[in-house]
Amino acid sequence: MISIIEQRQSVRKYDPNASISKEQLTKILQLTTKAPSAWNLQHWHFVVISGKEAQQKLLPIAYNQQQIVDASAVVAVLGDLQANKKIDAVYDPLVAQGKMTKEVKETLAKQIEGAYTNAQYARDAALTNASLAAMQLMLVAKAEGFDTCAIGGFDPQAFMKEFHISDRYIPVMLITIGKASAPAHPSLRLPVDEVTTWVE
Repeated sequence: MISIIEQRQSVRKYDPNASISKEQLTKILQLTTKAPSAWNLQHWHFVVISGKEAQQKLLPIAYNQQQIVDASAVVAVLGDLQANKKIDAVYDPLVAQGKMTKEVKETLAKQIEGAYTNAQYARDAALTNASLAAMQLMLVAKAEGFDTCAIGGFDPQAFMKEFHISDRYIPVMLITIGKASAPAHPSLRLPVDEVTTWVE
């Protein structure tokens, strides 16, 4: 895993002739969903934009960044503003398997529903937890031999309109995925001492 972290870089130039299959993307997404999330509510949804026609529709929404159409696919990572609706889907199987009691489920459900009375919490949770999945996606893609780039530069309202996204979701980022046609730009990381405060 350390080598994957060291190798991963933000690639902006892709081989437009390289492809990625639905099966490969599905495997990457399946591993992506192993990411942690608050209360295990899995506050993410993925819109996979593959095929040059669909990518061309996305191009102006992403301010005409060439990587949008040259990449093999683009994955839009969305945050779920109503992740509390997943309570039964997430916990009922655990109750049925005897891995969680009904009482524990009910306690968790009350905590979750209480938190979701606060719209700001729902938004923050959607953004934070979907971002955990986004990072996992990029690491998994690299492990599977693909390059990626996280993109925050796009028009979220235009994206939602063009791709008919429910207002249950909030666009978090786009991730291009494919095969690099040129090395990533060199980048610098600040020393750990500059970004860390130790409290003992």
